[in-house]
Amino acid sequence: QVQLEESGGGLVQAGGSLRLSCAASGNIFSINYMRWYRQAPGKQRELVASMAAGGATNYADSVKGRFTISRNNARNTVWLQMASLKPEETAVYYCNAQYFASTYSQGMTWGQGTQVTVSS
Repeated sequence: QVQLEESGGGLVQAGGSLRLSCAASGNIFSINYMRWYRQAPGKQRELVASMAAGGATNYADSVKGRFTISRNNARNTVWLQMASLKPEETAVYYCNAQYFASTYSQGMTWGQGTQVTVSS
């Protein structure tokens, strides 16, 4: 089993910055994709950013140029640096990992989420 532990959420003023962290532990052979999602109250969960093991990244249009995803494969850790935050980005941010437990065993897991609140 693989667990994800997020940290770094909190309260920030509009225009401010936060850095989220997510560390994976457990029965990990390798992690293919690590992703950040967010879910605002009353809205569907949406993909914010993803990063493949090889370094390829993908961002939601709404965060391009302001958010940066990075990861350390050796430490099974991913970060999300968020800048110029907006009140409408208040949400619970979730870490997601698509992993291999062995050569033939794949899985996907979620963290419990970390609250980000952006005040106006």
